[in-house]
Amino acid sequence: MSVRYTASKVRLRLRNQNPGSLNWLFLPGGPGIGADSLEELVALVALPGRSWLVDLPGDGSNLVDGDPFLQWPAVLLEAVQALPDSVLVGHSTGGMYLLSVPDLEQQARGLVLISSAPDARWFADYVRMTAENPLPAMRVAQQAFIENKSNDTLRDLAVASAPWNFSADALHLGEALLARMPYNLAAVEWSDQHFDHSYELKWWPRQLPTLILSGSHDRIVEQSYWDDTRFVGENVVRRTIDNAGHFPWIEQPEAVRKAFAAFVQKVGA
Repeated sequence: MSVRYTASKVRLRLRNQNPGSLNWLFLPGGPGIGADSLEELVALVALPGRSWLVDLPGDGSNLVDGDPFLQWPAVLLEAVQALPDSVLVGHSTGGMYLLSVPDLEQQARGLVLISSAPDARWFADYVRMTAENPLPAMRVAQQAFIENKSNDTLRDLAVASAPWNFSADALHLGEALLARMPYNLAAVEWSDQHFDHSYELKWWPRQLPTLILSGSHDRIVEQSYWDDTRFVGENVVRRTIDNAGHFPWIEQPEAVRKAFAAFVQKVGA
């Protein structure tokens, strides 16, 4: 499959191609796990046009020289400018990065936010949830990570967190997904220091077709903040997937596929 790089080394990997003119740009959450985490989603929804996995410079396996975080997340604009008729799909923190670059509104054809949030209030809810639902394996992994911070111990930390991300029925799938990711500690540390705790969206689509998609049991990013009337409009569709968590396409693939299919009609592919 085709691979492209923008001037600032945003990596675009073509993962699916069907008839149609749209370019779907899939930006991962994490940060640090890379767009490989969205492979199953891209294959599932089989969208019209071309579907691309997008990795910012320095995220996941997209390793670059120098300081790759200087233009995060504004460098996302390069990805949209590189591909016409782009629909932006952001998972979790990826969606937050998208909402931090106002110029994207004038460049995109549509926006999909999966398990994302409008501001940093979600983080305190997440910390509270972890305290109320302790995981013995997580404590062990955290201690190992503190003693030796590396991509490997970061991976072990993520895998240990799987019960917070997935239901018991999908736990084996979730652990397998989290175990295979190309973790990047530098991206995690940058986001923790410069973005996660101060994030607040800088734009909201006024006319751009927008889908807010989340699982009913998402324990990672609190979804009630989308209830604000600011986020209601004729151009906005909100879909909550029953019996799904932070990666709803893993637990309820058919419901997610249908939500995307309906959104395709709204975008006018």
